[in-house]
Amino acid sequence: MAFTLYSLIQAAILCVNAVAVLHEERFLSKIGWGVDQSVGGFGDEPGVKVQVMTLIRSVRTVMRVPLIAVNSVCIVLLLLFG
Repeated sequence: MAFTLYSLIQAAILCVNAVAVLHEERFLSKIGWGVDQSVGGFGDEPGVKVQVMTLIRSVRTVMRVPLIAVNSVCIVLLLLFG
């Protein structure tokens, strides 16, 4: 299998899918990345953990509907072109 631009895009889509399906209460809170662990003071710069949690929440919120369309297009392309 050759390393192509399509395979790179497909890998990125799979990673975004993996982030989009993370459940906050079931998985993230068990490893200490829940909602209540990200409380910071006013004026404090958020740490890496808080920034990653914000990124995960943003991906889950914004990319939910576009991921359905992108996944459908990828499936159709795989069915057509193998």
